Amino acid sequence: MTGNKIEIPKWVWDFHGHTCPFMPIGYRMGVLAMKELSIDRVKDHGAFAFSEMGVGHPQTCMMDGTMAATGCTYGKLMMERLDYGKVATILYAPGKGAVRIYLRSEFQDELGKFEFFAYRKKGIEPSDIPEDVTEKVVAKVMEASDEELFKVEKLPDFTFSRPKGSFAKVKCSNCGEYVFERYVRMKDGQPMCIPCSGYDQTWVNVLKGVQ
Repeated sequence: MTGNKIEIPKWVWDFHGHTCPFMPIGYRMGVLAMKELSIDRVKDHGAFAFSEMGVGHPQTCMMDGTMAATGCTYGKLMMERLDYGKVATILYAPGKGAVRIYLRSEFQDELGKFEFFAYRKKGIEPSDIPEDVTEKVVAKVMEASDEELFKVEKLPDFTFSRPKGSFAKVKCSNCGEYVFERYVRMKDGQPMCIPCSGYDQTWVNVLKGVQ
């Protein structure tokens, strides 16, 4: 970092796919949270990130930034979405504690004045917004201090646990496909996957955009 400006590796921008202000906000959240907990980017399962974002918000781009900064990825089951609809992230490291990073309301108000968001509200994709318009809002994010951007809160009573990992799986008696044991449903005495059993229709709601 030079002055207040933080540099984000090129691979992070490539991974995210477009240039926007909220991916770097998430990246900076992750960097600051790791600093507060005195941890480095995790390789395995040494920390867990909890995005307070939901769905249907352009700000969810921040989750890619947080994953890239911290190493807490969905694929390693190290990131969860809390669906609060807030621009905030909690980082928890067993033995180190937990910290919540919130994008200050005042900064959100300032950010919303940029022309970039007028384009987004019209449904224009970030990659189709004029480059100079995008550069201005990204510069605002990159050049602001941590104090201007974020409210930091230690969470001394935060606890988290997840089901023990298992390699056990069963073949669905209807479609013949393997399903991990935790998700097997019994129907007429036969083991079935969730879609075949009809027992839990959550997946249908997701596919219909209803959550």
